[in-house]
Amino acid sequence: MDSQLVEMCMESATESLDAVEAWRRQRRTLEMMPSHLAEALLHRLLRRRLLFPSLLEVFKFCVDGIDLRGESYVDAEWMAYIGGFEHLHSLNLSDCNKINSSAIWAIIGMTNLKELDLSRCSKITDDGVRHLTTIPSLEKLWIPETSVTADGVILLTSLTNLSFLDLGGLPVSDSALCNLKVLRKLQHLDIWGSVVSNKGASHLKWFPKLSSLNLAWTKVTMLPCLPSLACLNMSNCTIHSIFEGEGQKALLTKLILSGATIKDVSEAFLHLETSSLSLLDLSNSSLNSFCFLPYMRMISDLDLSGTSAGDESVEHIAFVGQNLRHLNLSQTKLSSAGLGTLAGFVPNLETLLLSYTAIDDSAIPFMCIMPLLKYINMSGTNIRGISNEVDSDLDCVSSLSGLSTLEHLERLDLEETRIKDSALAPLPSFRKLSHLFLRSGSLADTTLHQLSSISSLVTLGIRDGVLTNTGLDVFNPPPPMKILDLRGSWLMTEDALLSFQQRHPQIEVRHDLSIALVKRLSVSSPLSQATPRAKLYINKKGGSSTSPLRSIRDGFLDQRLKYTNEELLAMRFDSTSISRDNVVQIPHELANDG
Repeated sequence: MDSQLVEMCMESATESLDAVEAWRRQRRTLEMMPSHLAEALLHRLLRRRLLFPSLLEVFKFCVDGIDLRGESYVDAEWMAYIGGFEHLHSLNLSDCNKINSSAIWAIIGMTNLKELDLSRCSKITDDGVRHLTTIPSLEKLWIPETSVTADGVILLTSLTNLSFLDLGGLPVSDSALCNLKVLRKLQHLDIWGSVVSNKGASHLKWFPKLSSLNLAWTKVTMLPCLPSLACLNMSNCTIHSIFEGEGQKALLTKLILSGATIKDVSEAFLHLETSSLSLLDLSNSSLNSFCFLPYMRMISDLDLSGTSAGDESVEHIAFVGQNLRHLNLSQTKLSSAGLGTLAGFVPNLETLLLSYTAIDDSAIPFMCIMPLLKYINMSGTNIRGISNEVDSDLDCVSSLSGLSTLEHLERLDLEETRIKDSALAPLPSFRKLSHLFLRSGSLADTTLHQLSSISSLVTLGIRDGVLTNTGLDVFNPPPPMKILDLRGSWLMTEDALLSFQQRHPQIEVRHDLSIALVKRLSVSSPLSQATPRAKLYINKKGGSSTSPLRSIRDGFLDQRLKYTNEELLAMRFDSTSISRDNVVQIPHELANDG
């Protein structure tokens, strides 16, 4: 009951600009609001485009976390108000492209700020870092893909409380990394894409608590002994040996080597303690032998996608199969026969990704003896959905019926296969299926009708089908549905999509006409008229007109909105006064056409 009452209050408070203005005048009533409720109210206003800079002042005594990620309109004015939040604990400004170093000045000297995310704010420079050095309370800092240089990185040495530092994509040098070794509390360091080499990496041993390290896209080929390290990412590196031979071996739990070039597999893993390794990502790496897998028996998440793994590699995978929960063999040389060999050795498997492999319908019975499967991806394979070859679709037996024994199956991907409508008949019996993705030119309106009976369906994708307006009109989506992806269904019209969206406003419809659809919906949406982001266009008489976005119909913009009635009349009379001798005469046939 309490939660329902809170929801009703939240809904009422964020209904419109008028509703916001009504309680804004009573700012003192928010000062005692619990922080979690205040943050929920603030972020609901943000989602509905009802939040503007001066309104932030109402929250400055009751909010300790602000998330503005991706909001491109956030600028120095917003930061000026945020600077007054005395109890602010975390601030996320990632992807706010108007935030620059000058805007950061507003938060200098904050005493309670512990987490700050400036990821991909490209206008942040070394000057911005100088402002950050006045916030000694910072424990977590993200500044990847900004304009900070190696000199700016060195400035961070004064933030001695940092435990998490993301410098991804910055030109961190060996010298800069050496200077950072004064950050003795550092547990996570991300320097992907830097110019750090083995010389710089040798300084990593001075971080006694370092447990997570990202060195992807660097020149590092070997690391010193790092006994505290648990997670290591060396994707797209050329690896000689992950660790040098001296000292205690690192007890890694996660190792990511995606796209790595591994010179000698036996040498690469020689000084690595594998007894506790639970995640191993070798996707798109240069490996062509997987004989080391039997020594990694605790692996629960294995990614071999994009490698040369095939049926001959299955015996090595089987050695670690007992604990496997997630297995990715997409874009490998695996066939149905290889999957059959593996099937009896992975009793606890929950995720099986086989997209763009050579498997066909004969592989489905092998999946049925993996009882805990929740997610299967067979996109881009030879799956047809039929288990017998007959002339008539009516006589076909669907191979997908075998999957009905998988009581935990929640997601099924069958995009870019030769699946037909008739093969989908068993799917309504899949009680827990909540996400289904199809993409085939053979799917028609019958598909929509059949799939409407899947009671747990939340996301449905039917792309590139020959679905029509009629099929969409009679489609009765399951109650839980939130997303309907119909991209590539070229027979559907904007009017049919708009009608469906109005009947089912809780469903997000994705289609190639989505942009036009959003524009048309904005005409009738009360929230679109209340948003402070929609600019008002001022005419020459000083009055305001509604945004031209609200007049977009059928894909064109009515240019008359830029002028007053008097100006339109003037232009009309000016046009009639033009000498007919200067006008190109239109042929009679064309003049009467439409």
